Amino acid sequence: MVVLGMTNTCRIAVIKGDGIGKDVANAAMEVAQAATSRVGGCVLRFDETLAGAGYYAETGQDIEPGGEVRVGEADAIFLGAIGLPAIRHADGTEISPHLRLRDRYGLYAGVRPVKAYPNAPQRLADPRAANIDMVILRESTEGLFYSAAVHNRSQIIGDTEVRDTLRITRATTEKLHRFGFRLAEKRKERGKGGRLTCVDKANVFASMAFFRKIFDEIAPEFPSVQADHAYVDAQALNLIRNPWDYDVMVMENMFGDILSDLAGGLVGGMGMASCAEIGDETGLFQPAHGSAPDIMGQDKANPLAAILSAALMLEYLAEKTGNARFDEAAQLIDDAVQAGFEANALRPMEFGGDMGTRAVTTEILSRVTARISA
Repeated sequence: MVVLGMTNTCRIAVIKGDGIGKDVANAAMEVAQAATSRVGGCVLRFDETLAGAGYYAETGQDIEPGGEVRVGEADAIFLGAIGLPAIRHADGTEISPHLRLRDRYGLYAGVRPVKAYPNAPQRLADPRAANIDMVILRESTEGLFYSAAVHNRSQIIGDTEVRDTLRITRATTEKLHRFGFRLAEKRKERGKGGRLTCVDKANVFASMAFFRKIFDEIAPEFPSVQADHAYVDAQALNLIRNPWDYDVMVMENMFGDILSDLAGGLVGGMGMASCAEIGDETGLFQPAHGSAPDIMGQDKANPLAAILSAALMLEYLAEKTGNARFDEAAQLIDDAVQAGFEANALRPMEFGGDMGTRAVTTEILSRVTARISA
């Protein structure tokens, strides 16, 4: 980070990746650049790093030489999407350098906002579904994904058995739970729920009982937050039956991977699923959807998950630099998306609408400009 007078210039490491990752990353960076330019006092400089399945097919490496170190030196990392179904490792797993980045940079707090917008598809008939506004907080470096970040953590026994390790550590879990309580506190200050639910399977697994035990130890530090528990199978039912009752939910890696997709389906689909993965030193921001290579380059992808992820990145930069202008830029983007749906001016093809990647991006850009100019 370079400080020039009252202006912060932040370097963003951009990994566009595969499939529609390129399309949506370009859209997100364009919107983020426009928002910071409009508010002034903060500047983004983008530095692209090549990585992904396509790059692996060409070079035999999943990220360009020096890229894994270079992205960690940036103020934040933005990722489009990685993975192509036809390109895999010999053991059948996908090319996934981003999992290694989570591990290397300790990106333990996976923040998955879930918000219903007017005129976007709502899968539940109950009118209360219009009020869904919650966050799934997914631990992103341990849990069952611990074996996936580095391949030798899985034990392959010939062609007869495979064992994957689920790991829960006190150090990471304490940081995760405190992050969750602070997030619930911030949301309460903004008029939202102020509730943190620990989602686990503590009645069966010792690892999950440990996860819950640490949650209960930390809860008294945050008396203003309502703390409670739910078993993951019951919580899956709750997210269908009464999702509007929940605020922030904290959970193990695999549980978060599954429930965040379920929750995303309640508010339109993965094209709205933004994501932040935050550690002590840096953060990685990406849409939670896949690379959808069948529609890449066809102006069909919904860029809103990526654009909302860029807003999360700007919020992170505000906290990291102490420059509130980044927060103002993030709010411009969030307001533009909200107002666009309210006016039925955002109609992504993903939802059966008539607007492709470029049209959605242009609409958001026009509203970012209009909001600051009004």
